[in-house]
Amino acid sequence: MKKKTARAPLGRVAWACVLGCGAALPAAWAGQGEAEPARKPAVTESSPLASAGPVPLERVELSGRHYDNGLGSADAASQGAIRAELLKSRPALRPGEVLEFVPGLIVTQHSGDGKANQYFLRGFNLDHGTDFATTVMGLPVNMPTHAHGQGYADLNFLIPELVERIDYRKGPYFARNGDFAAAGSADIQYQRRLDAPFASLTLGEGRYRRALAAGSTEVGAGMQLLGAVEAMGNDGPWQLPEALNRRNLVLSLSGGTGEDRWRVGLMDYRADWTSTDQVPQRLIDAGRFEGRPFGRFDAIDPTDGGRTRRGSLSGEWSRDAEGASTRVAAYAMSYQLSLYSNFTYAMERPDTGDQFAQQDDRKVYGASASHAVDHTLGGLPARSELGVQLRQDRARVGLFDTEARAVIGTTRDDRVRETLVGIHGQTSVELTPWARTVIGVRADQARFRVDSLGKLENSGSARATLVSPKFSLVLGPWAKTEFFVDAGRGFHSNDARGVTARVDPRSGDPVDPVPGLVKARGMELGLRTEWLPGLQSSLALWKLDFDSELVYVGDAGATEANRPSRRRGIEWNNRYVPLPWLLIDADLAWTHARFSDADPAGDRIPNAVDRVASVGVTVRELGPWSASLQWRYLGSAALIEDDSVRSRPSLTTNLRVSRRFGAKTALTLDVFNLLDRKVNDIEYFYESRLPGEAAPVADRHVHPAEPRTVRVTLRRSF
Repeated sequence: MKKKTARAPLGRVAWACVLGCGAALPAAWAGQGEAEPARKPAVTESSPLASAGPVPLERVELSGRHYDNGLGSADAASQGAIRAELLKSRPALRPGEVLEFVPGLIVTQHSGDGKANQYFLRGFNLDHGTDFATTVMGLPVNMPTHAHGQGYADLNFLIPELVERIDYRKGPYFARNGDFAAAGSADIQYQRRLDAPFASLTLGEGRYRRALAAGSTEVGAGMQLLGAVEAMGNDGPWQLPEALNRRNLVLSLSGGTGEDRWRVGLMDYRADWTSTDQVPQRLIDAGRFEGRPFGRFDAIDPTDGGRTRRGSLSGEWSRDAEGASTRVAAYAMSYQLSLYSNFTYAMERPDTGDQFAQQDDRKVYGASASHAVDHTLGGLPARSELGVQLRQDRARVGLFDTEARAVIGTTRDDRVRETLVGIHGQTSVELTPWARTVIGVRADQARFRVDSLGKLENSGSARATLVSPKFSLVLGPWAKTEFFVDAGRGFHSNDARGVTARVDPRSGDPVDPVPGLVKARGMELGLRTEWLPGLQSSLALWKLDFDSELVYVGDAGATEANRPSRRRGIEWNNRYVPLPWLLIDADLAWTHARFSDADPAGDRIPNAVDRVASVGVTVRELGPWSASLQWRYLGSAALIEDDSVRSRPSLTTNLRVSRRFGAKTALTLDVFNLLDRKVNDIEYFYESRLPGEAAPVADRHVHPAEPRTVRVTLRRSF
């Protein structure tokens, strides 16, 4: 409902020239079920590393199928990769929950399942995606200057069965990552080929039904054609049936021999739904509304909901020769969203209700290119990369007053053109066999143009530039243990409408424009160890500062200033394989999030969750059986600055049990919220007014997590 962003003074343009890209990022998979070694500077007879001798880094494959996080594979303790086999072993209630495999990240929902998820990471309520950048098959998911909120990241188009790998990073230490990546990022890669075509059918409570068919075949000389079609419907546990209707199509043509690889992808997704939004706790406690019983799963406005569509065409080409690699990619997207919400019920407009519509219709175009090369620097082996990224959004975004989805007034209606250009460079240098530095920089420039179709004073153009230095130091390994020191500046863009704003769209009062690009500064100390056989463990101590957070209120179409903040925390992640068929995961994170100035209102940041945890036990292929049990904890958070009202923590348990029948058939049982706990996915504290109330009431507003839910999936390969 609200968007938290950061505000920082912009420095003058400072162009720097630092070559390269870190050589130890996890490599992309070459094929399903097999991973390339972690990419280091190539060693050939002519390579500068040949004279330096082998780098003494050991590599451990945890079960060979789940993770690619061994020694020498990362530039930070909080960086890693997740493989497809782990995604198959655990259930996901919604597509976006695949991001919960990123340690410390929790995914929930505060509205209908066609809307983008809520994301929590490192003391941020990331709302629908600000400060966590996500890509799927090279396509950006986050939307700048979105009708609902800045950085809106809707992952409902994701097909988990096609995911081959997730590369994740946390913190602003990586030169390749630009907009929305201050807290972290995740790149989700789809497979290029499948072992065999398959079809699956899932049925569950709440009239849940999902059908998926996917397969790949060789066409021509060395080319692979992959296709997938998904259809899904769901009413959920809500008294007002959700009537979610989702359709999804993926086509991919890939090929390449020797040094060259390429892929062209087409995706088309559309959905419509009716949503049960958050409701005030006082109404749940009363148990009645307008003369009828009212419970946790009831709705106030039966016409809330939305519809969306996302279509894209993308292409990528790469060449890996001895001592050098080149990447080129381009994409085009078409996106639409119509979202109808009512969070205050009858506070502003008692006669018609407070429902409003947020409309977004845009085209997105982008391209990127990079080139990396092995060389020597002062006689030391090194690998450097230069890259450029370009994105342009051409959008029409609007905020309208509605009654039962019929427009009765306009708050704002704008045409926006937003262009972001980023240049990044980074060099990794092997100082000694046990020390490596990564020094980088990126320069970003954003150009905003807003044509307001309502208040002409809010039309205008603006430009913002930001230079972000990066640094990493990797030491070791000693006793199968590496140590990391990371620091850097990150950023996210602000809503273009706030950058050019001169008057409040509702009241007409004068307002100050906000900066276009917003700085964040972070640092991290970490270690990763494989000292104990079968155990891979990492520990990270981090902090992230914002000069001034902003709250973008998409419901009002305006940006509200807020205060400077500081977050710091500890993350402890563990992967243990005591037996070849047993995997135990334990991810624990603690965060201290505060406003860093003095104010009588208090120093707590609303919705900054202080603790999250995930513990899972996975049993793989004990005869025909596989199973997993996962405990997921979302801690408490202050809901207002003085900490007098806090959200309630939640603990849920998910179970998956699978059995194979021969080589081609499998039956899977998923049970979500196994213990049927009454917990909430999200809580807010604000004023609302129900029909019949004399005045607004400040209250806790909640959206419940789903009760115990059972789903059964039958999958057949051909």
